[in-house]
Amino acid sequence: MTPRDRVQAVLHRRMPDRLPREIKLTPPLEESFQARTGKPASQMPDYYQLDVRDVFFRPPKQNNDFSTYYPEGLPPMPNPAGWEVGEWGVGQVPGSMFHFIHIQHPMKALESLDELRRYPFPDLTPSCRHEHLEAEVAALHGRGLFVIGFMEWTIFEIAWHMRGMENLFFDVMLNPPFAEYLLRRIAEIRCFQARRYAEAGVDMIKIGDDLGCQKNMLMDPEMYRQWFKPYHAQVIAAARAVRSDIPVCYHSDGNCYDVIRDLIEIGVTTLNPVQPECLDLAQIKREFGRDLTFWGGIGTQTTMPFAKPDEVYETVQRTIDTLGPEGYLPCPTHVLEPEVPWENIEAYLRAVEEYGTVRV
Repeated sequence: MTPRDRVQAVLHRRMPDRLPREIKLTPPLEESFQARTGKPASQMPDYYQLDVRDVFFRPPKQNNDFSTYYPEGLPPMPNPAGWEVGEWGVGQVPGSMFHFIHIQHPMKALESLDELRRYPFPDLTPSCRHEHLEAEVAALHGRGLFVIGFMEWTIFEIAWHMRGMENLFFDVMLNPPFAEYLLRRIAEIRCFQARRYAEAGVDMIKIGDDLGCQKNMLMDPEMYRQWFKPYHAQVIAAARAVRSDIPVCYHSDGNCYDVIRDLIEIGVTTLNPVQPECLDLAQIKREFGRDLTFWGGIGTQTTMPFAKPDEVYETVQRTIDTLGPEGYLPCPTHVLEPEVPWENIEAYLRAVEEYGTVRV
């Protein structure tokens, strides 16, 4: 089987020749890979014969000017402090490691709907942003790889990144027209993105907003149903208007149990990352295994950084037995942090290679 065939078999609950594998590394672990193998980090997926690749829209040729949204001003870019301002206007100040960043909210001081209407939302429609997708997808398919159109931070996360989480929740409760306009504008942009990915021939759309904390959701489930579910549904419908059978993966860290049935209702077919520290994997499989396939399941808060290699191997075996073997792609639930021992990464890869073959 090619990697693409292998993942597609999992998504259709057929038995592949072996279960697929996926890992992503923080920069310190990429450096460790390079030191161990003598190969650049960009070759890590090929070196370990990983099955999946992501494709993305290209950045704009020139960013909008967001300086007026930061009253204290922005440092020159790039600058020693490491500020970055993306196309949504969200400022990011590096923290201690990789994705541990301090988010700066350009909309935090906006008070009126007129101010919001004047905000320079990103434009993904210029051909230079997406005309490469067909060729890139075709090239990856030519290598037998499974291709994902990546568009996480789909609605809720990018909204609170721009507005601030507290402000966004206040808007929902006290200023609905503001919240409605903000979410609708984001959804329009995401619908275009989803359509283009589907037109380009990706094998799966990956959307997502983190909805869960360690034990519960970030919001009341009814708030999700009223305010965010409809926009997630629009994005999925946009992709399905192009290809009615395109698989859709939804990513949410934490405990999102209370809205999993809602995700199924709007067309989600795969749930990621299924954190074992936050969800009862056996319960998730029992309740939702007929409607969803699962992607993840190997804990990065517990197993990957702190277990011994033989314990990692056993955990992978046990998780395959719980969530699979059909309809399951076993992988760590998050990008692997610097404290993860390399021996544990190899134990994960070996376990899927060996037990993921025997079990199927």
